[in-house]
Amino acid sequence: MMVRVKTTIAMSAVAMALLCAVGSTPVLAQTLNERLGSQAQSGSGNDRLLVDAKEIIYNNDKNTISASGDVQLNYQGRTLQADRVTYDRNTGRVYAEGNAKLTDENGGVTTGSRFELTDDFKSGFIDSLRVVQKTVENGVPVTTRFSSPRAERAEGETTVFERGTYTACEPCKENPEKPPLWQVKAAKIIHNNSEQTIYYEDATLEIYGIPVAYLPYFWTPDPTVKRKTGFLSPRYVYSSSLGYGASIPFFWNLAPNYDLTFTPTYLSRQGLLAQVEWRHRLENGTYNIRASGISQLDPDAFLVSPYGPGDRTERGSLESTGLFYINERWKWGWDVALLSDKWFLQNYRIRSESLNTVYVKESISTLYLQGVGDRSFFDMRGYYFQGLSSTDWQKQQPVVAPVVDYNKRITPAGIGGELTIDANVTSLSREAAQYQQVPKQLTYLFGLYETCAVFEKGSCLVRGVSGTTTRASLNLSWRREFIDPVGQSWTPFAYVRGDAFKFSPDVSGYQNNELPNFISGDDDFSFRGMPAVGLEYRFPFVASLGTSGKQVIEPIAQIIARPSETRIGKLPNEDAQSLVFEDTSLFDWDKFSGYDRAEGGTRANVGIQYTVTGANDFYANVLFGQSYQLAGTNSFAKPDLVNTGLASGLDTRVSDYVGRFQVSPNKNFTFVARGRFDKDNLDVNRIETGVTANFNPYIPFSASLTYARYAAQPEIGFDHRREGILTSGTWNLTPNWYVTGSLLLDLDRYLLARDNYATAYAINPATAVYNRQNAAYVSSMSLGIGYVDECTTFSVSYSVSPRDVSVTSGEKDRNHTVLLRLELRTLGEVSFNQNLSGSDSSQDGVAAQ
Repeated sequence: MMVRVKTTIAMSAVAMALLCAVGSTPVLAQTLNERLGSQAQSGSGNDRLLVDAKEIIYNNDKNTISASGDVQLNYQGRTLQADRVTYDRNTGRVYAEGNAKLTDENGGVTTGSRFELTDDFKSGFIDSLRVVQKTVENGVPVTTRFSSPRAERAEGETTVFERGTYTACEPCKENPEKPPLWQVKAAKIIHNNSEQTIYYEDATLEIYGIPVAYLPYFWTPDPTVKRKTGFLSPRYVYSSSLGYGASIPFFWNLAPNYDLTFTPTYLSRQGLLAQVEWRHRLENGTYNIRASGISQLDPDAFLVSPYGPGDRTERGSLESTGLFYINERWKWGWDVALLSDKWFLQNYRIRSESLNTVYVKESISTLYLQGVGDRSFFDMRGYYFQGLSSTDWQKQQPVVAPVVDYNKRITPAGIGGELTIDANVTSLSREAAQYQQVPKQLTYLFGLYETCAVFEKGSCLVRGVSGTTTRASLNLSWRREFIDPVGQSWTPFAYVRGDAFKFSPDVSGYQNNELPNFISGDDDFSFRGMPAVGLEYRFPFVASLGTSGKQVIEPIAQIIARPSETRIGKLPNEDAQSLVFEDTSLFDWDKFSGYDRAEGGTRANVGIQYTVTGANDFYANVLFGQSYQLAGTNSFAKPDLVNTGLASGLDTRVSDYVGRFQVSPNKNFTFVARGRFDKDNLDVNRIETGVTANFNPYIPFSASLTYARYAAQPEIGFDHRREGILTSGTWNLTPNWYVTGSLLLDLDRYLLARDNYATAYAINPATAVYNRQNAAYVSSMSLGIGYVDECTTFSVSYSVSPRDVSVTSGEKDRNHTVLLRLELRTLGEVSFNQNLSGSDSSQDGVAAQ
């Protein structure tokens, strides 16, 4: 007997599935509604099987129920869709045919020509299977795909793909049957959902359908996994001092909030390098500990002390970082590194979070406490600096603890405006004083470290004072802007600052006994006060350009009255050694970069600014100005221990001119030039120009070009002008392929070559050799090509690193390096770094091979 029912509404079919699943026998006398159980109460929520179909057929003779016409079944978060679905009460099996698709509770989509499943959709067989899973990896959506002519699904936990394929690549839109960029083909692929692991048996990696690698057995975490115990991508190493080497990191997921990573690296020349990293996440923060060590088999690959670590067998490092939140406003943390020697990290290419490679080679350790309020800020920390170059003497590196900074801004009642409180406490100490000879550096301590031949003011700078220096500074400032009916802006301001210095010099050992030639050798306590009042005036003249924009001409004048700075040259200067007079500092109240100096005397700063804004994001700005010392001692003309202020453009009563020009015709192009020009003849004493361009969407190309030239400043240690060009660019050849490169041209290198020759000629003309350098010398460069899509990242780059200048042997050979990186998303990443020069002579501490 067969009953045919047509319906277009969703119905609860608990009677069809749940009752039959437990072996109950339907009663033929039941009404259709009773059979369908449209409001069945045997299940609730996700336990109900909801059926939506155009036609449902009940075959009582065969004991089957069939649905056809856009069938959709929903049960326990899983959805089965097909043209036809048949439920066999005798076997408890569900058969789905025609555009069959199963969506699991996690969003994974399985398609096939025919499904044979249990009544809960957890187990069964699938023909012509395709599985699509979507996840998020590091904030980036990732889609993975499995396919197989036949697969078995067991308990909703494990899927076995016979002759399966796996890839994370999108199929070709024009030709979906074309092989993807990469895929893994295996005799059997087993995806275990509970273990979140994919196992591959008898597997081959194919690139564009061509086999390139074979593995009899391996496994990977599935795309939903962020942390799982197992091996990570290997790393390969080669250098003349280390030999050939390889490492295979092992990640141990001990718990959801802590893990351990072991990275053994075998090096053919030096033996086993062991690395381990512990990471721990707590309720209020995280920390990690990293340790590396090796017992070198061939220390002779490195120079001996003080030029290298060749007299060491045991080498290593211990590092840790941490960050903890006390509450929503306060946090504390650390970043510390202990090294066996200054060359270890770079010799063995150890990744370190303490490294500062932007300006100098050094490792910085710090411990800090920080708090942020609505209008306040507090920071307390300590620093330990370790120089990583052969020319760094650790005894000259300061230990700074503590450094305390506090800033608070309030609106005072009655007078209005803004009242700012700035406080700073700094204490530092070093074992050995640091000297630099001017105008030319010719003398070196132990043949490595800069020092002076004659310890006299004017020819010798004291870059660092031995002993302990502590300073406490407090600055109170107020400012308020008034705008009169004409539109003129008047901003009166005032500040008062006090600095207390406690100085305990060390004049014994090394060359510390020369310190009294520059500063008192006795313990000293000093106080310096600096009150100031001032006024800033601006009068913007605005002219409308109609609907296309406006232009503004703005004269600016500022005057600051204060007494002369006291004790110049009698106090250490540690944090105010850098002084750059340019457009950005023209209207600074105090142009020194730190607290150890305090600008004094009455000074006027004047300038004029012109700004145009127009249609299509057009913007242009010009600023030109000058500074005048009106009364009192010019702080920039009187030298301190490091001659800060001399040759700065501020060391005369009338300063050099400073200016800025910026134009952006649209949002894709910007040109900026700023400079300092001699007050007498407008010679260029300092200039920086830069162009950035992004030609998208017209041309897939972006580039930048920077040119800088600084005149010689022999008074502060720069004997020659500094000049160079830096350019970089990226060209997207296609949506996936790109070419990138950079070039640094050193335009003053030949001046150093001249000096080296003159020095050698003065010693012995017969042996002097002029190692000429081109006027435009390629200091460093890089060139690379890469490919990026949703499943693959590939890049090859060639780089030439900058030369280091050795005080003992002059120029060192440059380092030519090729870096290859390949990442198959969800499978892993492999990188290879090869030094083409065949030696590590560009590295500090490495012996010539």
